[in-house]
Amino acid sequence: MKFIGFLLLLLSVSSLFAQDKLEWLKENKNDSLYREDQFYFGFSFNFLTELPLDVDQSGFSGGLMFGYIRDMPINKRRNLSIGLGLGFNLNTFGQSLQVNSKVGQDIFLPINQDRNYDVNRFTTNLVEVPLELRWRSSDIDKYAFWRVYLGVQVGYVFRFKSTFESVEEQFTVTDVNALNSIRTSAKLTFGYGAINFFVNMSLIPVFEGEVESTGERVSITPIKAGLVFFFL
Repeated sequence: MKFIGFLLLLLSVSSLFAQDKLEWLKENKNDSLYREDQFYFGFSFNFLTELPLDVDQSGFSGGLMFGYIRDMPINKRRNLSIGLGLGFNLNTFGQSLQVNSKVGQDIFLPINQDRNYDVNRFTTNLVEVPLELRWRSSDIDKYAFWRVYLGVQVGYVFRFKSTFESVEEQFTVTDVNALNSIRTSAKLTFGYGAINFFVNMSLIPVFEGEVESTGERVSITPIKAGLVFFFL
């Protein structure tokens, strides 16, 4: 409830700020500084695809993202633009694949369904550069409008952590050789006014490894879906 209250407060403040800025722009219609959607904040539900056999997604998997995008209009109406920015993406993935490392050797092992454990997840924190082609139905007189943004993101995983907790065993791993630190993804954002949805599909798997017992390929490719809010 506190999180929802914070979001509502954030949206209210940003809406007032945006209206004040647009009122000023209306009085200065010859000004060439009119842009949209430069700061963003969002959250997602994360879905894991390309899981090895006997591995399932379990528990909560989600993410937060925030950052700044420089909006660069490319037509006279200024409703078509290129966006280039810098942001951060924080993710957690719950699943039944134990990720461990011993003496510099990666160990990927599906957890037996009969085994009881409390926590098994890995997290990734990324710095990323989004590049978007942006269309919207806005002009200087509209506060709410349709938008469709299509783009790609290139990111770098600056922090990784895998955590496993059970009655018999507990460990945390922060260095995995099979991790793909460079991440790329394709993203579609669409919506109207304050309600905007996005789908983000990774183009590179999280890992390039093998299950220890079978030699089966371990990749794991996330697909994220959620809401994003934009501020001037």
